[in-house]
Amino acid sequence: MRIELKKFGTTLISRQNGREAFAALQSQIAALAENENLEIEFDGVITFSPSWGDEFLSPLVKQYGSRLILIDTGNPSVKATLELLEKINQVPFTR
Repeated sequence: MRIELKKFGTTLISRQNGREAFAALQSQIAALAENENLEIEFDGVITFSPSWGDEFLSPLVKQYGSRLILIDTGNPSVKATLELLEKINQVPFTR
């Protein structure tokens, strides 16, 4: 299953907005098969803050582990946030 983050907006900032996006995603990923990957697409995202990412991605990586696949992007904001979250959570994201 592939989730396009731009459906949550192009400027993804604040913990509150990240929590709300994570909650909104729950009904979609409930249908995820046990052996199916969850792919997150960053195309179209302009700003991706660590606080939003922490509220959205951290619970997903804890729940899905290596089944959570982040589609690589050239956006410096996304890259910097992902690197920071990997250091903070001490969990590498699969790309």
